[in-house]
Amino acid sequence: MDSNKILLEVFIPIIEEEYDVFVPVNKTMGTIKKIIEKGIMDLSPNGYTTKSDTNLYSKETGNIYNVNQKLTETDLKNGSQIILI
Repeated sequence: MDSNKILLEVFIPIIEEEYDVFVPVNKTMGTIKKIIEKGIMDLSPNGYTTKSDTNLYSKETGNIYNVNQKLTETDLKNGSQIILI
């Protein structure tokens, strides 16, 4: 596996779906949110649209991830579960 990426389990309540997504560790959470949203739109074109007020949350703690923080500065690791709301 590429050590520059980790696998996240992403839950999207608005479309009642979840996806496993590889994301780069050297990007900010804002960029990762955009990458995840683009992937979701590609996989379910009629079910999800991007919104500026969506955020990524830890499924375990409920804490919001700061869009300016790099993934390496968070508690996320391979297999972590996040929620996009």
